[in-house]
Amino acid sequence: MSIASSVKNEFVTSIQMLLPSITTEDTLYNVIAVSTILAVAFIVLMTCRVILRPQIGKWVEHTKNTWDDALFAHGFFRQLMHLIPAVIIFISTPVLIDDIGILQGFLIKAAQIYMLFTTLLALYAILNTLEDKYNESHLSQRASITGFIQVAKLFLAIMVLLFSISLIIEKSPLIIVSGLTALAAVLILVFKDTIMGFVAGIQIAANRMFNTGDWIQMDKFGVDGEIMELGLTNVKVQNWDKTISTIPSYSLVNEAVKNWRGMQLSGGRRIKRAIHIDMHSVKLCDQEMLKRFSQIRYISEYIDDKVNELRVYHKDYSIDESDLLNTRKLTNIGTFRAYIEAYLNKHPKINQSLTVMVRQLPPNEVGLPLEIYCFSAEKAWVEYEKIQANIFDHLLAMMPLFDLRVFQRDAHLMAVPSSNVQLEQNIKAKGESD
Repeated sequence: MSIASSVKNEFVTSIQMLLPSITTEDTLYNVIAVSTILAVAFIVLMTCRVILRPQIGKWVEHTKNTWDDALFAHGFFRQLMHLIPAVIIFISTPVLIDDIGILQGFLIKAAQIYMLFTTLLALYAILNTLEDKYNESHLSQRASITGFIQVAKLFLAIMVLLFSISLIIEKSPLIIVSGLTALAAVLILVFKDTIMGFVAGIQIAANRMFNTGDWIQMDKFGVDGEIMELGLTNVKVQNWDKTISTIPSYSLVNEAVKNWRGMQLSGGRRIKRAIHIDMHSVKLCDQEMLKRFSQIRYISEYIDDKVNELRVYHKDYSIDESDLLNTRKLTNIGTFRAYIEAYLNKHPKINQSLTVMVRQLPPNEVGLPLEIYCFSAEKAWVEYEKIQANIFDHLLAMMPLFDLRVFQRDAHLMAVPSSNVQLEQNIKAKGESD
């Protein structure tokens, strides 16, 4: 006699001690058998949770490896414990219940599906652990694997779903897959974003276009902030106003995106801003101005060199310095530009290994733009703005020393044309009345 038969006989005998007339074909027997199987499975599960799981937690804490800690945090061992009651149901059902009706097949299939989904959740825990460990490593700065992890989860979920359906209808999974080919067009339509996101994820990872933590700017979607998560279908971006924007993954490939990673990895953050000079304040330097400029520490040497250079030039070409038409003289705006260059070259917060330049832009209706182009050594937003503001605070305050004025529209001057029109109308009306 096999072990299964002896176990069943003992179980039937114990029930007949209370109910002598009961047989294995009775409905009451099946109810008692199912209740016993489920009760034993539940008791074993609760025992594992109360006794085994804390012991595993203590064992994980004392190990030097951090992988088991991550697996425990993601519930890997908890999901494995669910396999134990599923196995108990799967093994004990054919032992205690006869294969006459549908009850035995139902319980066995339910146990198998239970094991499939428990295994799926355990694999999810492994994938989550893998993603966390990867994100903690330096490799995560080169490429994100979140999209690939989500693809793996989706693939596993589809496989489990196919096996579950095949168990229920008792057909091969290959037959189910072959039947789905007729619905391929519908599936492509339903999973369009997923497919496009998967393809975009491969392009992003292969070309290292974006990664979590990158600062991106997309004017079309109003996005300006850091990437929080690169998913299979969506990308989460935390804007600088602390709002969170969610955009399709494929938009990073199909749309215009500005990635500030290059600035963050470089030696500085660019300062590119112009001061608009009132062109009426531009003039030649006289002796009094040159004497005043020579006392400015940053350009004293520059003034001396330029004065000597001009003296030699006038001597070589026999030009009298009192000849205003033929003499060469310094200008206040050129000297101010030289001062800005010297000031930036001495500034401790400007990266001198990158471009430092002061240039004139074409004059326009708002004056003569004098553009400062350099790179702040500090890339953090707040510090960068402080450095930029301090530079322009200083330059604006120094402009009167060079007899220069900033161009600024005046409200009452802007209203002058309309007042002149009114004056002309009044004069015309008076002339007609006379």
